[in-house]
Parts: sequence; structure tokens; C-alpha cells
Amino acid sequence: MAAGEIPVEFVFQDENLFAIRDISPQAPTHILIIPKVHFENAASLGAGEPLVLAEMFQCAQKLANDAGLDGYRTVFNTGASAGQSVFHAHLHLLGGRAFAWPPG
Repeated sequence: MAAGEIPVEFVFQDENLFAIRDISPQAPTHILIIPKVHFENAASLGAGEPLVLAEMFQCAQKLANDAGLDGYRTVFNTGASAGQSVFHAHLHLLGGRAFAWPPG
């Protein structure tokens, strides 16, 4: 995706991150925030680059504000049993509809 080999809609990009619209959205706003450096999951990202992890949440807040969301959900799926299917850490930003609790 970052190299442009898979067509995606970029909504943000800087030296550490890029953000794209999810190709199978689960909410009216569903954006993936992805570090450019490879980390298998959120646990390895948090242990290795906590500043990038913090930047991902700052990006989520900016994108949510830009989209005019009055509330939003952020989600990391860590491990196959939690629903992780792409083993490169990415933060889901979801909004634009009401969410139930518990999720899933």
C-alpha cells in the first residue's frame, strides 16, 4: 500500500504514518492508521516505538475532528484470535454511527 502497489485512498501521510480508508468499512467512517515501519502488531509497536504509537492516536483524533465526528472508536486487533488478519500493526478509526458494548 505505502509503495502504491495496492490501490487505496490515502487520507493522511507523514514521515512515520499513513492513513487509508478501509476497503471493507464497518462504519461510515472507517480509516486505518498504519506505521510505515513494520511491526507485527500493537504489542510489538508499543514495546518498540511508543512515540509512533502515540502519534497514531494523535492522527486518529485529527482525522476524527476533520470528519466532524462527535465520537469515535479506535481498535487494534492483536493476534489471530482477536481478528487480526493483516500482520502489520494498524489502528482502526471507526465513527459515524452508534456502537454497542461489548463489541464483537
